[in-house]
Amino acid sequence: MPAGSRLRSRSASVRRNRLLTTTAVAVGIVFLFPLGYLAWSTLALGGDLWSTVFARAALDPLVNSLVLATATTVGCGVLGFAAAWLVVRTDISGRPVWRVVLALPLVIPSFVGATAVLAAFGRGGLVPWLPRLDGFWGAFVVLTLLSYPYVYLPTAARLSTTAPRFEEASRLLGGRTLRTIRQVVWPQVRGSVSAGMLLVFLYVLSDFGAVALMRYDTITRVIFSSRLFDRATSLSLGLVLALLALAVASAARITTPGAADVSRDRQVRYRAGHWAWLGQTYLVVLVGLALIAPIAVFTAWTVRGSSTIGVGYSGLGDDLGFLLQPAVNSAIAATVTAVVAAFVVLPVAYAVVRVGRWVTGAAAAAVSSVFALPGLVVALAIVFWAIAAPGPLTNLYQSFPLLIAAYVLHFGAQSLRASQAAVSQVSNTYDEAAQTLGAGAFRRFVTVELPLIRPGVVAGAGLVMLSTLKELPATLLLAPIGFQTLATKIWGAAEDGFFAEVGVTSLVLILLSALLTWLFIVRREPV
Repeated sequence: MPAGSRLRSRSASVRRNRLLTTTAVAVGIVFLFPLGYLAWSTLALGGDLWSTVFARAALDPLVNSLVLATATTVGCGVLGFAAAWLVVRTDISGRPVWRVVLALPLVIPSFVGATAVLAAFGRGGLVPWLPRLDGFWGAFVVLTLLSYPYVYLPTAARLSTTAPRFEEASRLLGGRTLRTIRQVVWPQVRGSVSAGMLLVFLYVLSDFGAVALMRYDTITRVIFSSRLFDRATSLSLGLVLALLALAVASAARITTPGAADVSRDRQVRYRAGHWAWLGQTYLVVLVGLALIAPIAVFTAWTVRGSSTIGVGYSGLGDDLGFLLQPAVNSAIAATVTAVVAAFVVLPVAYAVVRVGRWVTGAAAAAVSSVFALPGLVVALAIVFWAIAAPGPLTNLYQSFPLLIAAYVLHFGAQSLRASQAAVSQVSNTYDEAAQTLGAGAFRRFVTVELPLIRPGVVAGAGLVMLSTLKELPATLLLAPIGFQTLATKIWGAAEDGFFAEVGVTSLVLILLSALLTWLFIVRREPV
């Protein structure tokens, strides 16, 4: 390349990196808003952060939260990777169906899943001969079964884009399957698995519904129980959760490997052979516990019906028209949020991988930190801002754009980690080759890089979409007047004890999630 061309190329790269860094910092600052609100409110109320944290009443629940989050993260890592491997890389039968149903447990709200488990086991339950499941093990089982898709989705996306020539070379050299997986495949997918496990860790830290129903004392219980009579303690502990998430997200940067080859070639498919029955059994048991069992409970509630007069649904044969508008609202909000989140955080993912400065890593950590905050804390921060905003900005309160902004703030980390793992697997050589041929930055991105990172970006957007479908606090506080979603319908029916309505609405929510998952994610991926 002539010296003049090299100089222009270097200048263009500098401008691009500067633009990426500026954009990433701007996005990070926006995502720091809930953390800033917590810090400002804690100071304004005179909260003592250290004495609050190290008080016995808060320290023990914090330790409980960390133990539960760690155990659940490890469990989801194992379950998610194994499921993704079986579906994407083996010749096991029913792969198109498995790809859809394995993602669906993510859409079941934790409080609904915990309710189903409590209703299923123990005296008076649907399965009375099995002991009641609660406490740590109850919370662990519920959260693991409902959260493993955080690992499964990005891992499955990455397994569909690894470079098959390395695996073929390993097999030609006599490498056994397990050795090939450990030495060839695992280094290529480790970043995606780590990204999903980070999301699980942050999600479990922020969960309140499942742990409350299972009577396992965590830090979110202290935050929620003290939010009315001791706001200083509630805000201080919310700030601790945010700072802890920042630390974990920053440390997780070292788990994201450097660039590796990405390919759209047909992947190596391993024959399950006489082990196929074991793989099928594993998937059947996993889906049976995580999805079919809750569906069975919801169906039982629906069939039993309700004798209460005046409820929206009282049993089989009733009109389901009352769920049409909430289902449409849920689908629109989830789809818009997924698209906006993927668009907003993609520059941050690129800046972290391509620029690599500490400031871009800080921006990524800021985006991830919000995911560890309870949804109510994020929603309250936005409500506070909307009410106190000057001039015409006050009109944003209880508007659809502000609701989408709350969703994106809370769930943006899901899209970021998947996108970051996808970008990290694309070598710079592709971009450099296209630049040598005279392609501009935008054309290089659209024609070269975007097709390679698309599975990871779409998987991240899918995580955001499924999480938005079940989001409750932000919807209750920020949705426009009269804007109901399936999650708010479930919550209202559960509060009133109308379990028939909870059951049928939960079934509709799962069906809608399956439809959206197939339409926007699975249908576009190779099988």
